[in-house]
This record gives sequence, C-alpha cells and structure tokens, in this order.
Amino acid sequence: MSEETLSLRPLGRTGLFVSPICAGGAPLGNLPEAFGEVSEEQAAATVRTLLESPVNFLDTAAAYGDSEGRIGSVLRERGGLPAGFVLATKAGQDPETGRFDADVVRRSVERSLSLLGLERLQIVYLHSPDVMPFATAMEAKGPVQGLIGLRDEGLVGHVGVAGSGDVDAMIQYVRTGIFDVAITHNRYTLLDQSATPLLDMAADEGVAVLNAAPYQAGILATGPGPAARWRYGAAPAAIQERARRLQNVCQRFGVPLAAAALQFSLRDQRIAATIVGMDRAELVNETVCLARLQLPDEIWHELAMASVA
Repeated sequence: MSEETLSLRPLGRTGLFVSPICAGGAPLGNLPEAFGEVSEEQAAATVRTLLESPVNFLDTAAAYGDSEGRIGSVLRERGGLPAGFVLATKAGQDPETGRFDADVVRRSVERSLSLLGLERLQIVYLHSPDVMPFATAMEAKGPVQGLIGLRDEGLVGHVGVAGSGDVDAMIQYVRTGIFDVAITHNRYTLLDQSATPLLDMAADEGVAVLNAAPYQAGILATGPGPAARWRYGAAPAAIQERARRLQNVCQRFGVPLAAAALQFSLRDQRIAATIVGMDRAELVNETVCLARLQLPDEIWHELAMASVA
C-alpha cells in the first residue's frame, strides 16, 4: 500500500475521523493467559508511542484487566485526550454476578470514565451481548436501553456493539438501526471470511465495521508452528496446513505473511478500521510499516486459492 494508507477516514455516520488501523488495548491490561505478561511500564510506553504515531484510534474495554487504568494514567500525564484522537471502550456483563442490564452498563461506563480520567466517552460498545437472548437484551431495563440512555444524557457520544463471534447475532443487533459501529473479531481474515454477510449488511445500513484480530490472534502473524495460536488457543492441524500454504505464497512474493494478513483487511472498503492488539511500543511502528508495505496485486488471487479449506 502507500503513504496514504493511514489517511484518516470517516467512521460511518459518527462524524469522527479515524486511522484505518485501530490499536487494540486488550494486551495492555496484563491478561497473561490470552496475551502474556505486560508490565505497567511497557503498557505506558506503548500508549505514549501510539499517541505520537499516525494511528489516532484506540480500543479498550472494562473487561480488559488494567487496560483502562493504564491508558488513563498516560492521558493524565498528557493533560487529557489529544485533539483528534478517538478512544472507545466497552461495557459488558458484571464479572462477579453475571448480570448484564441497564444498571450494570451505567456502572461500567461510570467506572470507565473514572479510570480514563474523562468526562465523556466518544464511543461505547455493548460487549458480547450475544451471551443473552436478543429479546432480553432489548428489554426496557436491558443493556441496550441502558446504553441509549447514557448517550441521551451526553455521557456517551456514539453507541456500538462488539460481538463474541456469532455473526448472525451481530447482524440482528445491527439491523435495529440503534448502533453506529460494530466490531467483529476473528471472522474476516485470510483464513476465515464468515463475517462477509455482516460486512455487506452493515455497509447497506451505513454502520461502520471494525475488524479485529486480522492475524487470527496469532498464526497469521507468526506463521504456523508448534506454538502457533488461533482464536486465542492452540492452532489445530487443518489451520496450520492452510496457514503454511499462505506463508508459502508470501515467501514466493517476498513479503511477510503478517503484511498480507493486515492488508487483506485494510484494503476492504467495507471495513472502517482494523483493530490490531498492541502490547509493546515497537509494535506500533512495526504495524504502520506492515500497512505501508507495497504488495503486488497478483498476490491476492494466489492467497485466495491457498486459503481454501
């Protein structure tokens, strides 16, 4: 791609303008089982580097361990959120009680505001509402109405929905017309395009889609091997074989597999931004370089052929 690759673009109908790369803040929260150990100093250095980079978009969540608090510490030392920077978070189930209703969403948002040191949140997503029946989520005292109420009060600018992987459930939420932004993860990559119906429908509805985990949580960045991870677990043999074929194509063209995996998402006009987890300062610049790397047009057909199950 080119230097213009990271030019800001509209985030659907929100009026916000974002870079096509969004930094994923989950690893910053020090969640060892999913992302390994990340110290407070390492997280702070990553956020500081991000704020000086071409990436102006950061995604976090109440459920991401210490992520919000660590981001908030850097924002306080900087005197607040920089002008033009977009920060989004998520509100989900109460981790202790399992409740997920309007009151839980309100408490989550109030806690996020405190941890981040902000008076207003630009974007808040319902985090994995597909853990409950759609009708329950839509009830008068359910999480959807709770988030709408916070938006109407001005504590939240725009509302979104972030699914846990169920594409059909995501489509159901997007069809309501309530949500401005939707996040899908691990479902639109070189190995898995099952989110295609969601991308098509959201484009028709004017809802911005963020595509998270373009590397399938590991294997499309590291390549296949004994330690390769896929969807936050060990990569099965069939996935390893398909990843090996993709890697072979990239080697023939002399490009990193990670660059192809990232640009597969970045080049899709239905995707407003691609969320890439960031756990160290160097990864910010490495990701920018992967996005700007020029890939030959011919590679995409060969990758499509190699990825067939």
